[in-house]
Order: sequence, then structure tokens, then C-alpha cells
Amino acid sequence: MRDAMKTNRFSMLSRLLWVAVVVLGVTACVGIRGPHKSERSSSVVDFLYPNQEQPLITPGIPVLRLPLRVGLAFVPTQPGRNGSGDFSEAQKSQLLRRVADAFRAEQFIGSLEVIPSTYLRSGGGFDNLDRLRGLLGLDVAVLVAYDQVQFTDQNKLSLAYWTIVGAYVFKGNKNDTDTLLEAVVYDIPSRKLLFRAPGANRMKATSTAIEAGENLRRDSAASFDRAADDLITNLRAELAAFRERVKQAPDEVRIEHRPGYTGGGAVSGWLAGALLLLGLGRLRRR
Repeated sequence: MRDAMKTNRFSMLSRLLWVAVVVLGVTACVGIRGPHKSERSSSVVDFLYPNQEQPLITPGIPVLRLPLRVGLAFVPTQPGRNGSGDFSEAQKSQLLRRVADAFRAEQFIGSLEVIPSTYLRSGGGFDNLDRLRGLLGLDVAVLVAYDQVQFTDQNKLSLAYWTIVGAYVFKGNKNDTDTLLEAVVYDIPSRKLLFRAPGANRMKATSTAIEAGENLRRDSAASFDRAADDLITNLRAELAAFRERVKQAPDEVRIEHRPGYTGGGAVSGWLAGALLLLGLGRLRRR
């Protein structure tokens, strides 16, 4: 009887020691890893002005022929820039559809073309856009870029890892996610930046060591979506501001109509005002 009890106690002690060794092993791995930073990004500057530290920008005066034919695309990433993988095509497509909806509300937009990522090459520059213009008949390009940084570190709650169930119960990792989106609108023939809109989000979270990877992936997607919400809000505001700039300073942008286009609604009002000012200027010069 006593031998059986001793055997049971020895067996239970052995199991507890084995579990402790496993947990301590996990803790050691986390501790050895230390702070970790991952980044995924793309850049409009890298795409349009490759191998130039200070891009030389000499844009002409844009001539916008209404209704405009607009192309939308994510700029490609530079080789080796992504440390934690790219965003999914579904995430990118959803954002481009939302950007397209923001432009579709404007009556001076004739067509919107979502450009597949395979049509743009890394560092393709304006030559790449010129080819797309000839292939798809585009006037304006809307280029979207992103930068997301995730930082993981252990805070003082990581002491809980030294218990048997600590790695599963106590939150011991600090996971910060920062996401920045940017949409730039270029007139392709003149190389002129018409306007831009940013979107940003910051998320702070904690997780257990076991859940850290899964939570980082979840936070990455959630932060991207929230930054997209901010981008769309700012994009609508910048579109309205662009209309006002054209109205107040018609010499900065020339407006022409394609055959058969007469405009309409609020858009026709500011276009009519711009054309009227241009007409008065010509009469004065005569």
C-alpha cells in the first residue's frame, strides 16, 4: 500500500516537473527573442522616382478633359522591403473599391478602372503610367501606398510565464501596430500632383505568449481597416477642396470638355465659373 502511494506521488511529481520544464522552455524562447519589430510597406516616391534621393519634379500645367478616366492601383513594394508578408489581395481590392466609390460620387468622373497589381512593376515610374495610359486610356492615376509597423515586447507581466499556467493565463506581451495609408492623385500627361489624402491608425494590445502571433495578424488586419476608414474620410474632404481650388485659381488647371459632355449639378457650376473666368481673360487680352 505504502509502495503504491509512493509510486503515485513520484508519478505526480514527475508530471509536474515535466510540465514546468515545458513552460520554462517556452518562456526561455520568448525571453531570448526579446523585442521584435516587423514592417510591411510600399512607397509612391520609390515607385515614381526610383533611385533618386531628391526627386526632380518639373510638372506641366494639367489639362483635365472631362469626363475624366481614372485608374486606381496599389503601388508595388520594393524587393526586400516587407518583413512580415504583404497585405492580402482581398484587403487591397476592398480598399480600392471604397476609393472608387468616393470618386464615383463626382459627376466629372467618366470611368474608373481598378488596375491589377501585375500591371505595375517596382520602380516603374511615370514610364509605367504612360504605358497604362496608352493601354487603358487613362487621364488620372490614383496611387495607394501603405506603411505598417508592428512592435512586440515583454512587459513586467511576463513574470507570469514562470508559473505552470502563466503563459496561457496572464497577458505578458505588448503588441503595438501603427498603420499609415496614402492616396495620391496624379495627372499622368503633366506629371502634376493634383492632391493627396492620408489615413492613419494606431492600435495597442497585449496577449499571451502563445497567442502573440495570431493576435498580431488580427491587429494588422484591423488596423489596416481603420486606417482605410480614415483615408476615405480625408479623401472626400480633399476632393471637395480640389474643386474649390480649381474654382478659385483656374489658371493652375485647364478644363476642357470631351465631345458630348456638358457636365451637370454642382460640378457644372464650378466648371462654368472657371470657363467664364477664362473667357473674360481672353476678351481682356483682345
